[in-house]
Amino acid sequence: MKAMEKSKYRTKFASLENISKSFGKVDALRDVTMEIEKNKVTAIVGDNGSGKSTLIKILSGTLRPDSGNIYIEDECYKYMTPKLAYETGIATVYQDLALDNFRDVAGNIFLGKEITKFGFILDYDEMYRQTEELLNKLNINIPYLKTPVGYLSGGQRQSVAIARAIYQGKKLIIFDEPTAAMGVKESTATNHLIKSLPDKGFAVLIISHDIYQVYDIADRIFIMEHGEIVDDVMKSAITPEELRERISVGIKN
Repeated sequence: MKAMEKSKYRTKFASLENISKSFGKVDALRDVTMEIEKNKVTAIVGDNGSGKSTLIKILSGTLRPDSGNIYIEDECYKYMTPKLAYETGIATVYQDLALDNFRDVAGNIFLGKEITKFGFILDYDEMYRQTEELLNKLNINIPYLKTPVGYLSGGQRQSVAIARAIYQGKKLIIFDEPTAAMGVKESTATNHLIKSLPDKGFAVLIISHDIYQVYDIADRIFIMEHGEIVDDVMKSAITPEELRERISVGIKN
């Protein structure tokens, strides 16, 4: 649902203005306003039930807000749909990653956008070539591209999901708990990959319960409490301990 009004956040990739969402008598979001900058990692943190997941579902188009506006590169929308989010350059990497465990790495990256020759024959050689080129560009190490992704480690699977979003031309990549259930080594590799994305021209939005992960990779941090943004801080202005304290104690209480 497009409007003619232009956003005041002209240097931002996306912004949410006065977004509200209720489920029955429960106010999940109340007049949430925030912005997502280009070439930066933006994080949303808060306890369970603070509204983080509802907010990214609205941005990715799986939920519609009751009120408010969504701006994507200065175009105003009353709500997104999954198709519209895709067309405007938004990709969401959820915890389950939405990968096909029976397809290999190239098969997942090109899922739905397979390369063909002669109009109808799948060009596997070209897909493997482009997959290898893309993974090298992102410094992703997966030794054998024909391995079904169901056999890959958690960190490798996360890398495949990121590579797919990038191949499909996304400009904003949203991560929902990107290192959940990963070991230390895999989490470190995944964090390093996410941190590298802004330098490659992407806007990144992450929600995570891992305060130290957020502090490591984020440039700007929004704190949510009871469906509202209660603080907006630059990482340089806060320590991890102070961030944890603000979340655990609560700012409005």
